[in-house]
Amino acid sequence: MPALVLGPMLRYADSRSASIWVETSAPCTVAVEAAGRAYRSPTFTVHGHHYAIVDLVDLVELGQDIDSYTVRLDDEAVWPLEGRPPSRVRLLPAEGPRRLAFGSCRTSVPHDPAYVLTHGHDVLRAYARALQSPEGKWREGEWPDLLLLLGDQVYADSPSPQMLEFIRARRDTAPRNEIADFEEYAELYRQAWSDPDIRWLLSTVPTAMIFDDHDLRDDWNTSQPWRERMARTPWWRRRVVAGLGAYWIYQHLGNMSPDERAADPLLRTLGEGGDGGGALDAFAEKADAEPGSNRWSYARDLGHTRLVMVDTRCARQLTPGDRRMLDPEEWAWLQEQVAAPAERLVIGSSIPFLLPEGVHGVQNWNEALCDGRWGPLARRLSEAFRQAFDLEHWAAFRRSFEDLARLLVRAGRPVLILSGDVHYSYLARADRAPVHQIVCSPIRNPLSRVLRWANVVTQFGLATLVGAGLARLAGIPRPPFRWRVTKGPWFQNALATLTFPDVVTWYEAAGDGVRRIDSVQLR
Repeated sequence: MPALVLGPMLRYADSRSASIWVETSAPCTVAVEAAGRAYRSPTFTVHGHHYAIVDLVDLVELGQDIDSYTVRLDDEAVWPLEGRPPSRVRLLPAEGPRRLAFGSCRTSVPHDPAYVLTHGHDVLRAYARALQSPEGKWREGEWPDLLLLLGDQVYADSPSPQMLEFIRARRDTAPRNEIADFEEYAELYRQAWSDPDIRWLLSTVPTAMIFDDHDLRDDWNTSQPWRERMARTPWWRRRVVAGLGAYWIYQHLGNMSPDERAADPLLRTLGEGGDGGGALDAFAEKADAEPGSNRWSYARDLGHTRLVMVDTRCARQLTPGDRRMLDPEEWAWLQEQVAAPAERLVIGSSIPFLLPEGVHGVQNWNEALCDGRWGPLARRLSEAFRQAFDLEHWAAFRRSFEDLARLLVRAGRPVLILSGDVHYSYLARADRAPVHQIVCSPIRNPLSRVLRWANVVTQFGLATLVGAGLARLAGIPRPPFRWRVTKGPWFQNALATLTFPDVVTWYEAAGDGVRRIDSVQLR
């Protein structure tokens, strides 16, 4: 009899429809029963694993909320979980969301005292518990309409001890301490999303996701020399194919609307029967080799807001001397999304657009040296420095930074850029444009106290003093506008909410719930 391996996850949702994603232990028909209706979909198979995504359509006449739903596998009820509140479907208000929650960088380790000491409390789990509590259970003012997960949902290059046990029981080959193939990615996602509180949260709050480097590997696509070195690594091809394939299954599939999935050629192929592992692998290999063959970025109209989730990893152009965060096709797409009518833009970029100004200058300088501005020796040393210290943000792709800065100024609307990656949280604002950078990182993967102080000294102290000077020495022009960090940094594990139109709040774990770190009204 089939069982539920992962899910249900409430993924895409708008004002009329919603999509439920599941992984099952065997082929079956998945039924989601809600408000007296049953919606069904057969599973498809990839590398021996079985998945389905069930679309609940034409829901508008039922109202915004469906108070509970049931999942059946071949008519056997497998959800909801005993002891948890019912999972519900919350459609997005037609006029636009009232609140988004967001964050990034979440390791999946146990919650016992030893791991709490090293990794801190899981704020996503604490947030789930707060929503389940009698005080927070159905309070409309506290519930998010959408949860944005902005990268590093899993750590393929730094598995937990439990994941390493799984790996070592299977093989004794390279990479010994990292994920190697699709089977291990499937277990990595299972461990990340199977905690009962996390599972409940993901079953009842719609989610939108985008990857960052650790979903594949640290420094993924930081530069052309990095790609060339990894291409010579014997196990890398299998890893990148498995990583992108698993990302498509576990994360990207739910980012698409029902209409987009209905037109997707890969999903049609997988639905034709048999094991579709070969088709998924071929797709993933081409997506890595030819980024223009697939688009991981996506956009949604959310009433008053245009949400644009940007792929800042796979779509890079790494040509020395003409590095771009987005290749020409991806850049043209982003220009179209920014030009679309909306009261405001919310851009999800896994890596921050506006870093502390001094760090921005250091990354500008490093890129120029990597391109040979001070000769071959400085180029080689600067490339090593770039990879060692993660100098790979928008500032390290200066041409793309300046292009996007000018585009956002011309947009003439409020722009909120939501990011993670850097393992601290802060708010920055442009001086002469309605552009805000809101960073929330990590959900659960804090820097040590030593590294926190090192970041304060280097990024908010030393870099502030020397960054602009280094950029000028390298002949780099000033950016199109100035900006400054107005709140933060905070280094603890955190999750943030954006309450429309203009309030952002950061939370940390506190007991079985969360407490506010700070709340800011954007000006």
